[in-house]
Amino acid sequence: MTSDTKTPLRVAYLTGEYPAVSHTFILREIEALRAQGLDVRTASIRRTGPEHHRGAAEQKAARSTFYVLQTAKQLLPLLSAQATALRRPGRYFKTLARAWSLRSAGLKAALYQLFYFAEATILARWIAQEQITHLHNHFAGPSANVSMLAADLAEVDYSFTLHGPADLSETTRWRLREKIAQARFVACISHYARSQAMLVSDPEDWPRLQIIHCGVTPALYGGPRELPQDGSTHLVFVGRLAPVKGLRVLIEALTQIDDPDIRLTIVGDGKERRPLEAMAAPLAERVHFTGYLSQDEVAALLATASAFVLPSFAEGVPVVLMEALAAGIPVIATRITGVPELVEDGDFGFLVPPGDPEALAQAIRRLGALADGGASMGAAGRARVEQDFNIAKEAERLAYLFQQGASDEIRPNTLR
Repeated sequence: MTSDTKTPLRVAYLTGEYPAVSHTFILREIEALRAQGLDVRTASIRRTGPEHHRGAAEQKAARSTFYVLQTAKQLLPLLSAQATALRRPGRYFKTLARAWSLRSAGLKAALYQLFYFAEATILARWIAQEQITHLHNHFAGPSANVSMLAADLAEVDYSFTLHGPADLSETTRWRLREKIAQARFVACISHYARSQAMLVSDPEDWPRLQIIHCGVTPALYGGPRELPQDGSTHLVFVGRLAPVKGLRVLIEALTQIDDPDIRLTIVGDGKERRPLEAMAAPLAERVHFTGYLSQDEVAALLATASAFVLPSFAEGVPVVLMEALAAGIPVIATRITGVPELVEDGDFGFLVPPGDPEALAQAIRRLGALADGGASMGAAGRARVEQDFNIAKEAERLAYLFQQGASDEIRPNTLR
């Protein structure tokens, strides 16, 4: 499908949950695209709760977002969407057949495809009402199924952003090959993600695979740092409290360091919180759990940090590491997937093997022993983020793709 170039570009963004505290980079990306002059509307499969709306920007986004599932649960809007789609019965049943062909083995998987199709009819009607010309989806899972089907029904172009482990762990189940083949372009967040997409796609479709980094606004994190005056080391973690984040390894590493001047602040929430609090109890006041914080609150906390620690088992290219580096803070992270594309070991911080508390403890000790407290590492990291992970620059590249389609370069050149 090709958009009519005479029709003003109006982009819709779809995600599974929006706005969400763990996906503030999507909100940031949309704001940056709007600053580029693009007309961007937002839709989400599910409505998020108030715990995700900590800041004014999140609250505004929640009010202006169209929620698919909320509409689909209402009988009259659901029937109306079917009636609207059935005005073109050939396209309706062709897309329904496509949805059925994408099912995985088992009755449950087949039923989910029918749910995705129903949601797609709701989304397609909204696309028509809003006069959307291009549909973009973040992540390659269920919401991308809905996007692909809705784009078929509404006859608009679609694209998606390919992230990390969740997108790449079940490529057959989520039919990544088919999604790449139908997309106008795929925004891969790293060379690693792009290589994995190449592994499962037709070589003829490789030119669709473009690299667009997630990014941050460095100016938000450029304020003066307020490091501990007592010479202590303040470590910060920000993220979901889930097993994949490796926090048990981090707490175990702290137990190996008999130094009361090393303390840790854990920002975030999740099912792992209570077990982690119990595990950290012997460390008493050395470990503090804050729960969710807004973007501004996280920025203020980073200004007090000696280092940021991310001991994950699986990641894409973590935005929280970009935020920490933008704040001029050295980082300690695991050497996995796309992380080394952001963090250079010894330059911006330290990379350690995943799941190794002894190596993590050693990296924390090395950081504490630095003569300048890691200031030079932090300055180098900030320069790297300003150059290659600045959301304003990445939005320029993405806007180019929305307007022109896939570039003949892996990283679109917006200055052509």
